Amino acid sequence: MKRVLLTACLLIPLASGFSQTLTDGLMMGKKTLCTGFLYTHDQWTNYWEGDLKRDNENIGTVTTQSLMWMGTYGVTDKLNIIGMLPYVKTKASQGTMTGLDGIQDITIGAKYNFFRKDYETAVFKAFAVGTYGRPVSDYTFDLLPLSIGMGSQRLNGRLTLNYRMLTGFYVNGSAGYTWRSNVTLDRPSYYTGGQLHLTDEVKMPNIFDYTVSVGFVNKTIQGILSYSQQNTLGGADIRRQDMPFVSNRMNFSKVDALVMWYLPKPKNLAVRASAGYTVAGRNVGQSTTWLGGVLYTFHFEKQS
Repeated sequence: MKRVLLTACLLIPLASGFSQTLTDGLMMGKKTLCTGFLYTHDQWTNYWEGDLKRDNENIGTVTTQSLMWMGTYGVTDKLNIIGMLPYVKTKASQGTMTGLDGIQDITIGAKYNFFRKDYETAVFKAFAVGTYGRPVSDYTFDLLPLSIGMGSQRLNGRLTLNYRMLTGFYVNGSAGYTWRSNVTLDRPSYYTGGQLHLTDEVKMPNIFDYTVSVGFVNKTIQGILSYSQQNTLGGADIRRQDMPFVSNRMNFSKVDALVMWYLPKPKNLAVRASAGYTVAGRNVGQSTTWLGGVLYTFHFEKQS
């Protein structure tokens, strides 16, 4: 059996990839739209089978590439609407398994700044975030690690706290809980967790995740260093010498560094680059992730 695994970037589809994200303390102003495209390259060879770290000898290096459209619109100064839609492509460097590609899951979210406290040299803000995601194409999710997604509908609730000094430096913390719907296989039974299930329906475990970060932002540049962790609340480990299964427990800890530069010309254009590395995990690949993209901001209300 193939020794293979799903890369962690498919579990939370690129949610940390752009300014005014679901996890940060930034907001778009009223009647302002930030939109653009982001390219992500994720690659791994080693992985954890349960808590045992192994080499991916049969299919070599697994590469996942994605091109994602994103948009954030300021309904008011305190309420933002966020949308994401990625195209994903996977491949293995050796073996007989063929990579897959297609449009993955659409995600739509709302971010609300429900509390603000101004101090002499800093500002404290609290945000509530809610998102919904679902597949928009009939892709195969039962061929991990080369599936482009998990095939489940998702509902996420999140709380974010941000303390920003007037100098531009800030600290940020965000925690979220994700409910996932069951998925239906194209086969009448499956085996996981040491048990045979005579059904095509798979119960997907829910997810808890959190991110802590420090950063700096002004009118020219934004920089962030962050640590994030995902914990799957249930699910079994990959069986010895087996392929992963869609409901496996998939936990990871990851570090990221991000820089965004707001170009002086043309006005309202920004470029973004980031790098991430999975430092620990369970049933996930030890991946290295690179991201680059271009974003443009439209102002639909005359600025003073």
